[in-house]
Amino acid sequence: MHEGVKADTMLGLCCEKKVYGSESTDKIISLTEADRQQINNRARRDLVETVVAQVSLGLVVALLWWVFGGVSAAASSLAGSVAYLLPNAVFALRLWVSTYRPGGVNPALFFIGEFLKVGAAIGLLWLIAQLGGEQVRWLAVLAGLVAVLKAYVVMLLFKGSRAK
Repeated sequence: MHEGVKADTMLGLCCEKKVYGSESTDKIISLTEADRQQINNRARRDLVETVVAQVSLGLVVALLWWVFGGVSAAASSLAGSVAYLLPNAVFALRLWVSTYRPGGVNPALFFIGEFLKVGAAIGLLWLIAQLGGEQVRWLAVLAGLVAVLKAYVVMLLFKGSRAK
């Protein structure tokens, strides 16, 4: 038997589950309000944990750049981290607030938000280049940016170790 899920949102805040059987008939199983609440609570917690992991890893990378490259490298690393962290935190806040709405997140708005988030990150990187000039250490900027981009991997590693 193959199971598929029809979700109301891109976050998995689902309200119905379709079960596909060998007879090719669809059976819709509705979630209870308690199930929906549990899913929304988990989504909220995961959003907060993701942003906290991004902040933490960005700060660790900046500290390493400070120790091994000086203040200018640390500031560049922080700037790179913030270039993605700021738009992502705003987007996460928007998603978090949407978990309190009865309909959840509109998938079209989710994709528009993702597009705007990437555009804002590119704009902030441009701003770093314009304002920082010769003082910007681009390797440190990229290290901070990549650290924040991949912080969810570290978060998943720690989550996996907690589950065992």
